Formats: sequence, structure tokens, C-alpha cells
Amino acid sequence: MDYSGERRGFTAPINVGETYDVTIEDVGREGDGIARVEGFVVFVPNTQKGDTVKIRVTKVSRRVAFGEVVTE
Repeated sequence: MDYSGERRGFTAPINVGETYDVTIEDVGREGDGIARVEGFVVFVPNTQKGDTVKIRVTKVSRRVAFGEVVTE
């Protein structure tokens, strides 16, 4: 087993451009809302804890993703 910290073959459960309905569970140090999609953390600016919003994923990194609120 490889314990180097890399998760070989790991792919995020979400992709840039996809939309999700999420609930903001917490607020990060920078003031961005924090939601989770299949356990994967997504930072969403201009949201507050308890908000239920539709987001579009704008960036995905190894550990977290970033999204923006989509207005219909």
C-alpha cells in the first residue's frame, strides 16, 4: 500500500461546469460558504450557513472545489 499521501487514480466526484443543489453547512476562514457534494468540499462565495442554493462548479482541485451561485 502506498502511504505517500497521494490517492492514486483518485478523481473528484464532481466536474467543472456541472450544477448541484446544495446546502451551505459552514463558513470558511475567508467567509466563503462550505457545501459538500458526495463528501467533497465545495467553497461557494457570497453564501451563508443554512442557505440552500444551486451552484455551478468553476474549479476542481485535488481536495476541494469552488463554485458560484446560479440564478435561474
